[in-house]
Amino acid sequence: MGVTDSPTQIGARLRSIRQTSGRSLASVAQAMGISSSALSQIETGAMQPSVNRLIELVSVLGVPVSSIFDDTAVFAPRLDGDVADVTEPLEGVLVSQPDAAESAHLGQGVTYRSLSPAALPGVDWFESTYPPGSSSSIDGAMLVHAGYESGHVLRGELMFEFTEGSVRLGPGGSLSFAATRPHRVVNDTDEVAVAVWLTLVEADGPAAD
Repeated sequence: MGVTDSPTQIGARLRSIRQTSGRSLASVAQAMGISSSALSQIETGAMQPSVNRLIELVSVLGVPVSSIFDDTAVFAPRLDGDVADVTEPLEGVLVSQPDAAESAHLGQGVTYRSLSPAALPGVDWFESTYPPGSSSSIDGAMLVHAGYESGHVLRGELMFEFTEGSVRLGPGGSLSFAATRPHRVVNDTDEVAVAVWLTLVEADGPAAD
C-alpha cells in the first residue's frame, strides 16, 4: 500500500471495482462473511481493512490486489437487460444457448452470427456462414477496416483473397492479418463453408467478413 493511499481512496476504488463487476454490496459481504454495513464502511473509508481482509475482498471480486492501488479500469462485461436469449444463471456468468443468437444476412449470401453473450469492448467474436458461390464482398471489391483479425475455418473450404495473392484453407485452417490490409473471403466450392472470426479493434467496430 502506498503512503498516499488513504482509506477513503482505497474504499472508493473497491466500490468502483465492485460496481463495475456487477456485484451488489450484500452479495460481496455475504461471500466474505461480514455485514453489508461493515463492507459499506470499508468502501466509504470509515473503516480501514486489514491486509488479509483486502486480499479476501479482491479474491471475492476476482481482481488482482494491484487494482486497489491504481486507477486502472477493471473490465467486467455486464448483462444488458434488453439482450434477448441471454441469461445469467450465476452472478457474473452470462450464457446464450445454441442457435439462440439472431443471425444477420450481410448480402452476397453470407450470414453473420455473434458468438459472445456479452458485449466485449474492442473485441468482435462471430461466426460467418458462406453458401456455395458467396463472398464477403462483391466481385473485385476488397474490405478494409480497423483492427486485427484471426479466422478459423470450421467447415468447407474458403479462399482468402488479398491484393498480393490468395490463401486457401480447409477445416482446421487458421490465418491472422491486419484488417487494414485489403481482403475478401470467397467460397468458390459447391459446399457450405463456416468460419469463426475474432477481431480486435479500437474503433467502434469492424465490418464483418
